[in-house]
Amino acid sequence: MGPMGIEKPMQPIGGAPVVWRAVSAMLSADGISRVVVSVSHNTPETERYLNGMGIETIRTSGEDFMMDLHDAFSVLDGDYVMTCPSDMPLITDIAVEEALRAFRPEMESMIVMVDAGLVRRMGITPSYTREIDGKEWVVSGLSVMDRKGTLEGRYLREHCLLTDWRELAVNVNTPAELELARSIIG
Repeated sequence: MGPMGIEKPMQPIGGAPVVWRAVSAMLSADGISRVVVSVSHNTPETERYLNGMGIETIRTSGEDFMMDLHDAFSVLDGDYVMTCPSDMPLITDIAVEEALRAFRPEMESMIVMVDAGLVRRMGITPSYTREIDGKEWVVSGLSVMDRKGTLEGRYLREHCLLTDWRELAVNVNTPAELELARSIIG
């Protein structure tokens, strides 16, 4: 998002930082037993804010997604971990619970996808889409993964949960998406 003067996770939307909206959804969802937020040297304000709210954080490099994922997974326990980006301001506990209900351990990895047409109708141009069964889909960022398999470096079978969930359609990656999220939330 470039130099906005405020770290991306701390951008206010509807009176709360965007990161708090994602954390709140996870904390409120049935089936989530622990919430840990990855922070880095790039997000010191976010780390202070979350720690002040009593939210557990883990410091990662912030340089490489997979490396950060491994760092976070190494401090967690349990067989499966749900990951959620901090820039999904519309996410709800209901969407989190629906995704958890759809996951089965034999899947190993489940990525929640959103109908690209819905994303476009909301005024967002997806930066990356995938075609599945002749239709375009956008990766939402919400996923469930086999924690031990990931840490062992095993290739995980990938399953896609195909949705039309508006709650997962907006990721705040540009100033225009930030303004869109603010207008939706009010």
